[in-house]
Parts: sequence; structure tokens; C-alpha cells
Amino acid sequence: MVDVSNKDITSRIATASGIIKMNNEAIELVKKGTSKKGDVLNVARVAGIMASKKTFEIIPMCHILLLTKCSIDFEINENFVKAICTVKTNGQTGVEMEALTGVNVSLLTIYDMLKAVDRTMEITNVKLEYKNGGKSGEFCRNDIL
Repeated sequence: MVDVSNKDITSRIATASGIIKMNNEAIELVKKGTSKKGDVLNVARVAGIMASKKTFEIIPMCHILLLTKCSIDFEINENFVKAICTVKTNGQTGVEMEALTGVNVSLLTIYDMLKAVDRTMEITNVKLEYKNGGKSGEFCRNDIL
């Protein structure tokens, strides 16, 4: 692990996003919240938040962080669902990995809950959208899906 003991404690924030493409039948189940395994987006939201909090257990060189906020939001489109994870902390290292982990696990949960309906689903475009705090300052992606 990188030694962050000499770094200042600052407010840190990161937002990541990704999409999962799926067929019309799967999109309808997402909209209605009626898959056989339950309400897809609510389960995916909880899974993503839990994963963000446990990033240090999944990614070997990540620090243990006390998260002050973690949210997972979804946008339902015609043939895909976009997940957006925002994570905040006050600490000596950033929360980019926590945001990326939250998005990935949310999307994987959606896949798991709908795989009986659509095995062709595709997880793609997972990326850091925004980060701020610390020595490197602000980063904001300007491209659009």
C-alpha cells in the first residue's frame, strides 16, 4: 500500500458510471420491479453500496476508508440501464476505487437478477466521471455516452 500518513485530510468525492445493455423484456422487468428475484434496481443499489464500503477487501492495495456518503442512482433508457455511484469521505486518499467498485457490483447484480431473461446482456462504459479532493484536485470527464 502507498503510505498516506503525511497527506492532509481533505474532503474527497468521486462519481463513476457504467451501463448494462439488455433486451426489451429485461428492460420492462426493471421498470416494473417484478423480476423473479425481486426489485432489480433496489437490490442492485444495496449491493453497490455494500461493495463500495468493502472495496478494501476486494482490491488488494486499497486503503480502508470511512465513507461519509455512498449513493447509487439509475437511469433507464430504451435498451440499457445506466448506474451512477457517488462516494464521499474526509480522508487522506481518494474514493475513486470505491465509486468504480460500487458501479461494477450494481451492474453485476442487475445481470444476475435478469440473466434468466437475457443472457446477451453486456456491461460496458464503466468509467470515472468526476473526482475532487487531495493533491491532484479536480477531474471531470466531458464526454457523453
